[in-house]
Amino acid sequence: MEEFDYYIFIDYSDNLIGYIIIEKEKIKELLPKISKLHHYRKIKHRKQYIAAIKKRLMKNSIKSLLLKYKIGKLKENIIIFAEILEFVKKYNNCGIFISIDNNQYKLFIKLFKIIPHQRNTFIVKESNLRKGSVEYNLSLIIDTLLNIVRTKN
Repeated sequence: MEEFDYYIFIDYSDNLIGYIIIEKEKIKELLPKISKLHHYRKIKHRKQYIAAIKKRLMKNSIKSLLLKYKIGKLKENIIIFAEILEFVKKYNNCGIFISIDNNQYKLFIKLFKIIPHQRNTFIVKESNLRKGSVEYNLSLIIDTLLNIVRTKN
């Protein structure tokens, strides 16, 4: 696994889009706390899963381990992308890994090409994450947060 200074995960669910940014130093602390996370669409008893995982995330203070996170309506995707691009531009001397939902990939890449060349940034579609990898497991955080917000509404 290549190590990056920052990991950014962008995902969407129904009418919501969100992102999380994780510093490399927090990954070892985060991984044991998210071991019970699964992709929502693969869960049989979704209501019970959301209730249990919501308690677990609060108990383990997962949000406090994230450098930054945001969830908004899908129509705000340009705002979300702009925040991420600002972050990438600000930290252009750092290695940055970005995983983005397949449905938002093309638009994000078009916007990404506007900012000056970012040679230290690696962008991958969410579907290309290897199941069980560190990146895949970290991507489950935003997937779960989106589903908690979505089911609350």
